[in-house]
Amino acid sequence: MESRGVWSSVAIASVSKREKPEKLSPAFNKLWSASLMSNLADGLLRSAAPLLATRLTQDPLLISGLGALVMLPWLLFAIPVGGLVDRVDRRLALAFANAARFLITGTVALTISLGTLNIWGLYLAAFCLGICEVIYDTTGQSMIPQVLGPKQLERGNARLQISEVVVGEFTGAPIGGLLYAVAIVLPFLFNSLGFLVAMVLVLLVPKSFAQTLKKPMDVASATEVERTGFWQDIRFGLNYLWQDKVLMRLVITTAAIGACFALATSTMVLFLLNELKVPSAFFGFVMLTMAIGSIIGGIYAPKASTHFGRGTVMAVAIVGMCAFNLAAGFAPNVFVLMVFFFFSGMLNSSWNLLLMSCYHSLIPNHLFGRIHGARRTLVWGMMPIGSVIGGAIAGFGLRLPFLIGGAISTVIAITAFGFVKRLGNDAAEA
Repeated sequence: MESRGVWSSVAIASVSKREKPEKLSPAFNKLWSASLMSNLADGLLRSAAPLLATRLTQDPLLISGLGALVMLPWLLFAIPVGGLVDRVDRRLALAFANAARFLITGTVALTISLGTLNIWGLYLAAFCLGICEVIYDTTGQSMIPQVLGPKQLERGNARLQISEVVVGEFTGAPIGGLLYAVAIVLPFLFNSLGFLVAMVLVLLVPKSFAQTLKKPMDVASATEVERTGFWQDIRFGLNYLWQDKVLMRLVITTAAIGACFALATSTMVLFLLNELKVPSAFFGFVMLTMAIGSIIGGIYAPKASTHFGRGTVMAVAIVGMCAFNLAAGFAPNVFVLMVFFFFSGMLNSSWNLLLMSCYHSLIPNHLFGRIHGARRTLVWGMMPIGSVIGGAIAGFGLRLPFLIGGAISTVIAITAFGFVKRLGNDAAEA
């Protein structure tokens, strides 16, 4: 999920100039502020970790393995974590995830200082951080419908996504690159401290919003949910997804495109450093163009959704972001690449926030953790496979992952255009 202050004012004002939007709840604002430091810490890690990996190895396959290990926990743990999220205090689950990330990144900083870190130690840290991300993301998304009304989902998700980009990519990523250039240990040290502060902040969310919502006026159903066991919850999530053919098609489509994106970007750090000759200190600044595009997409996607229809915007966005990902493989220099990154970020941001609003509309909240875990197992669980394939392809040329991954994802997106348009419009009316 996710600066407050002037950025949030811009985001709100841009949603509608004619009507004063209804205020989002204080509980949502507290959840949002708790996400602030977590995303800042994530941003520092986003640029520093791949740079550190290139210092430990220049093997494209090993570099791609780092991204694969971050995503692998979604394949292994998303479903059981989703079952737990529907049964535990969600606020404490968020705090636990941040506390664990504080310890993991603190250990990485210590081993860097001692000169004992190798690529395998970084692999282990990446895998453990991936597990924490599964817990944090699944829990946070499950709480959104509890703190927002149905008509506020697009605005709320837009604000969260804008904050994530501003704090994580627009602030954290470039600072992480600069800190890395000064001393390798610095971004990891500040990253660890950021997760510690995030752990404290998340506990400020009112406890009343930590428990799972039950269906109103459905005591029998609520009682049944409370009495089911952990493994029954997991089976229920998988069966629900399997039986809902429309939802399943959406999940399969996004899973295939997600795998292609992981394939394309698996060795992007080597593409920038070795192919386009970008200095490591400016690695994070190159990514700023994508962040700027993401901010614009997050601001204007709800407005575009209202004007053109949610499904129409989603369909155009998914085709466009795949096409610009393909175009990145043809970029003759870093400046052209930054233009492609800008438009890709804008469309990707629009797609993600409207897609999540669809899920919030289609999935009952008291089942959200289980269904969310099941779909993320497929969608994000495919990404490690894409990353490893991308690393193998990059051995034949650092442009090839973008060209192959971009081409396949563009074909898939064009094929799914009509389906996405219909589903998005139907979900907006639900």
